[in-house]
This record gives sequence, structure tokens and C-alpha cells, in this order.
Amino acid sequence: MRARTASRRRMIAAATFAACLLVAGPAAYAAGAVTADRENPGTENVAESGSGSGVTGSGSSGGHNHSGSASSGQEEDSGSAGSGSAAEDSDRAAPGQEDPAQSAAEQEDPGQEDPAQEGAEQDAAAPDDDNQAGDGNDDNAGANDGPDQAAAEPLDILASDCTGSDLVAHDGFQKAPRCVSTSFGEVAAADKSPSLLITDAPDRVAPGEAFSITVSTRNLVRDRFLPAAQGGYYVESSLLNEEGLQRGHFHTACRMLPNSDEAPDAAPEPLFFEGTEDGGGGSAPDSVTVEVPGVEQAGELQCSSWAGDGSHRTPMMQRANQTPAFDSVRVEVG
Repeated sequence: MRARTASRRRMIAAATFAACLLVAGPAAYAAGAVTADRENPGTENVAESGSGSGVTGSGSSGGHNHSGSASSGQEEDSGSAGSGSAAEDSDRAAPGQEDPAQSAAEQEDPGQEDPAQEGAEQDAAAPDDDNQAGDGNDDNAGANDGPDQAAAEPLDILASDCTGSDLVAHDGFQKAPRCVSTSFGEVAAADKSPSLLITDAPDRVAPGEAFSITVSTRNLVRDRFLPAAQGGYYVESSLLNEEGLQRGHFHTACRMLPNSDEAPDAAPEPLFFEGTEDGGGGSAPDSVTVEVPGVEQAGELQCSSWAGDGSHRTPMMQRANQTPAFDSVRVEVG
């Protein structure tokens, strides 16, 4: 009897213990899942990531809602005690993730300005290119120097050599019309450009009376003269010496003016012509005396002197508004 009673008590105890195990099992699993979620805030349960429900634990109130992204629009979870709010879960799921709208705004270049505003600022900051002192343009000289260079139309260059010319090629002799293909050559800097001035000449002479003209030159080395009668006309390019000074000579010619009120015909030969190539000249101004024989014809005599390069062209200048190396005087004969 006692043996049966003891046996029943053992059976009841075993059944009670098994029932306790069955009840405690699911609760312990749910508690373990929440603990794992708290230890790794950014790690979700494998099953929930695949199912899309995002529910962890037992029951609808046993875990966190992961159906939305970690954004400002995520719904607040009803949650159970110890599970945390939806905002806390957002931080745990993606600690460094920001609101998409705010992130897009921050990704824009903070230093980037509005294009229209930037263009206006550039226009305001850009100096006016017209008539800037020292800019090398001939506009900075001021008056009557042609149209505004900045506003002028693109250059319409008609020719730069004799390729398209129908004229016979120039051969170094004084013939025309011809087309000269000789390169222009070297141009002196503005502060080294040749300059010339007639410093002394008579106002009046008697017919047949010889007289003299004094010519001063600067920045002209008078050491180069190719005789035009031997084919040396327009055949050599302009050359500078080691100091950047023009190599060449100067001419002097006198002609009678038929009418002092209009430009004369350039075709007739002058009454007097002479080229001066005496080996002198340089950067410092000097003077040369040119002797003119008497002129028998009475009237107004124009005597001119002008510089020439080795092949008789007037020396080129750095700027268009520089005065060429020439000068003229009037001598009354009679």
C-alpha cells in the first residue's frame, strides 16, 4: 500500500515537472531573442528579414516593428515592457543612417552658388577691357584711333602672301605692279623703334643755290643698304642687331610741289635723292648732314627724310599708333 502511494507521488511529480518545461520553453526563447537584439542593435533575426513581417518574439506586442526603413516616417511600435520605442529601434537598426531628404540636402556642394548669381558676380568683378591703361591696345591712346577694338568684328584677312595673287612675282628690281613674297621680318620693341627728325634746313634759297639739311636719327643702325638697281629692293627681311635695334639706313629726297593745297603725284622722280649708309647710328641720337645741290626751278621745294631697313622698306613698328621714322621741311626757291 505504501509502495503504491510512493509510486503515485513520483508519477505526479514527474508529470508536474514536464508540464513546467512545456510552459517555460516559448517564454525563454522570446526572452533570448530580445536579448540578442539588444546586444546587436543593427542585426535582425534571419527569419524576420526573409518574411517581411519584421516581428520578433511571441505575439504582436512581443517585439519591434521593422516593416519600414529607419526614416523619420517610421511608425511608433506598441511594444512591451523593455522592448524600447520605435525611435530607439531605428537607431539600433541603422545607427548612422540619416533622413533621406536631409542626407540629399547635405550631399549638395555647400560651396556651390546659384549659376545666375555666380555669373552676375563674375560680370561685376571683371574689369572693362576697353581703354585700359597699359593693356597694349591702341585704344588707350584716346582720340580718333579707329573703332573700339573690343567691339570690332572679327578680322577679314584678304591675303597674307602671294598665293592668290594674279600679279607677277617681284624679283628685287624696281618694277610694278608685282607681288612681294619676302617675309616682313623682325620688329623692334616700341622703346627701340627708329625715330628721325630734320633738325636744320633753310627756309629760302636762291635758284641754283646749294644747301644742307641736318638729319638726326635714334635707334637706327645705318649699316645695311642693298642697292635697288642691283636687285636688292624688297628682297631681304627686316633685321635687328644684337641690341634689338633696326639695321638699315635713311633716305633724303627733294621734290617740287606743283600745288601746296593738294597731295602731289608720287610718280615723277624727285629732283634730289640720296641714301645714307655711313656705318653710324645706334640707340643714342646723332646727326648727319646731307648736302643738296642747287635747284634751278623756282617754287616750293619739299625735302623729306625717312628711315629704311636693309631692303628699303620703312621700318615696322610695334604699335599702329607710333609715328614712323620720317620728317619733311619746305624750302622756298626763288
